[in-house]
Amino acid sequence: MTAATYDERRGQLKLYFDATAVKAWAQLTSDAPVSRIRETVRQGRDRMRATILSWLPTGMDGCALLDAGCGTGALSVEAAERGAKVTAIDVAGNLVALAQERAPAGVKAMIDFHVGDMLSPSLGSFDHVVAMDSLIHYARPQIVSVLGDLAQRTQGSIIFTFAPQTPMLSVMHGVGLLFPRANRAPAIEPVSEASLRKAIAADPVLKTWRIGRTQKISSGFYKSQALELVRR
Repeated sequence: MTAATYDERRGQLKLYFDATAVKAWAQLTSDAPVSRIRETVRQGRDRMRATILSWLPTGMDGCALLDAGCGTGALSVEAAERGAKVTAIDVAGNLVALAQERAPAGVKAMIDFHVGDMLSPSLGSFDHVVAMDSLIHYARPQIVSVLGDLAQRTQGSIIFTFAPQTPMLSVMHGVGLLFPRANRAPAIEPVSEASLRKAIAADPVLKTWRIGRTQKISSGFYKSQALELVRR
């Protein structure tokens, strides 16, 4: 991975979620009324979160989970309710603060919140890693490199999502219809599933991993695909 490219995009995401869209995303990830377009995104994200959680063990007592790009913390909370010891990290301090505020008292002690880089070695090692919609702003080479970094500190599975390359998705995000121009997110990078699979298979760091389950979620303006990597 070209460090400057990764760091530059990470900086853009931090600025967007911390300074530009924190209110919009706080509303989107709550039960507050939203526009019809954003409601489709909310429903899609709920379905994706449920899919990812269904691929994790039902009982997670003693499991260490990294929620890489935790956002407002919904997935972290549900994993902690299963008994997981969760490390929840996001580049945006405002989102992490909201996640801490929303976490129920009964599981808050099970979640270790951080603001920073999901690739930081200081976070430690994990049984499982989830990265829900936190890699959709990176091109295929950066995604594979991130997976390689995470794989070196993960024993069980890595579940991540990417934006599947379709003509409709490319057009939708190219014209930025999800949010008004004033608070548009950094560009989403549609990725071909076939090319991503090929790149993962060819990466020497990931040679001890195999691709497991996959699931596309399409809900109006929400288009995302989950992919599971497991140890061979």
